[in-house]
Amino acid sequence: MDINPPNAASLFADQKCRKSCFCNLFPAASLFCLALFIGSALLASDYREKFSGWDWRIIDKSQSANTSTCANQCRPRGSEALPDGIVTSSSDLEMRPLWNSAEGSLSSLSNLFAVAVGIKQKDLVNKMVTKFLSNDFVVMLFHYDGVVDEWKDLEWSGRVIHVSAFNQTKWWFAKRFLHPDIVAEYKYIFLWDEDLGVEDFHPDKYISIIKTEGLEISQPALDPTKSDVHHQITARGRRSVVHRRTFKPGGPGKGCGSNSTAPPCTGWIEMMAPVFSRAAWRCVWYMIQNDLIHAWGLDTQLGYCAQGDRIKTVGIVDAEYIVHYNRPTLGGGNENQSDSQSHNDTSETEKVESELLVQAPSRSHKHDPRVEVRRQSYVELAIFRKRWKKAVQEDECWTDPYPQAATDNIMA
Repeated sequence: MDINPPNAASLFADQKCRKSCFCNLFPAASLFCLALFIGSALLASDYREKFSGWDWRIIDKSQSANTSTCANQCRPRGSEALPDGIVTSSSDLEMRPLWNSAEGSLSSLSNLFAVAVGIKQKDLVNKMVTKFLSNDFVVMLFHYDGVVDEWKDLEWSGRVIHVSAFNQTKWWFAKRFLHPDIVAEYKYIFLWDEDLGVEDFHPDKYISIIKTEGLEISQPALDPTKSDVHHQITARGRRSVVHRRTFKPGGPGKGCGSNSTAPPCTGWIEMMAPVFSRAAWRCVWYMIQNDLIHAWGLDTQLGYCAQGDRIKTVGIVDAEYIVHYNRPTLGGGNENQSDSQSHNDTSETEKVESELLVQAPSRSHKHDPRVEVRRQSYVELAIFRKRWKKAVQEDECWTDPYPQAATDNIMA
């Protein structure tokens, strides 16, 4: 087979053509790259300027918004040094086990029963506590006589909270141990005296009624056939589930009629067995004076904490009633029947005047601590009224929702 050698002239022509194409493409490519470089530089410069200005504005706004949010964040006093997520602003009164306690477990106990107790009323207190525990209440006993160990023989003693302070009232205990943030987990707070009979009372039914009726502050009615009734409005009505006012003949400022708008004709309960909603108690706690431990005068002002119109949100529950035995023991001594009967359906002012006259120290042949307790209660009543009047006069930002009712109040 013959192989022809390459033609020299043909090879030279091909090389010349390739050089010619390369030379023609190089300037075009150079111009394209130069244009791309210049364009990119211009675009980058313009972008940097725009981005730089926009970015700082966004950062400034973001930082400003963040600072504003933090500045406006409502933190509990003293918690500012902590991250918000770790701050626990409320608590409860449920006792926790030392072991086998699930983290974050929720309590099923949504209501609180607190009562001031003395060992002399152990029988009545036992019945009350047993009934409330069976309805899943947290129970707290305030021992005003200092006796705690003698309650240990009762089955439930280890399941309730015991707080002891000698010769202190339930309002002294409540102000110090029932702060709204401590009892914030509880829907209703029952703050009762010890001398009450609960044979015909059912806590679960009572709560159902006050929820339905929209009562923020309430009390169970008193059985008038067995109780020492101080005020007519607290007596049980047999034909109603709830009542919010009473009717009493009398002249202006003395009686209670359909047009009455002030306590004790309407918007009022007595203080031996009050029941407060969570929101109402937060308000009432602030109204309790730290040094006025008998809390006289507080009853007439409770309506201000009733979360609305006190004529509608304060009431007496007739369907669930109790017995008030009137067994005063705080301070020692015993009151005779004539003394207990002096608590008839009269105004606080009338009681103050009569008590100071009848029970003056010069008339007493034997020292009775109960007389001194009552005398101190009257003194505190006068102090509380003066403080209220002064507070109203000095607070220019506060508006009295019951200005006319204040002049009609037969207890004022």
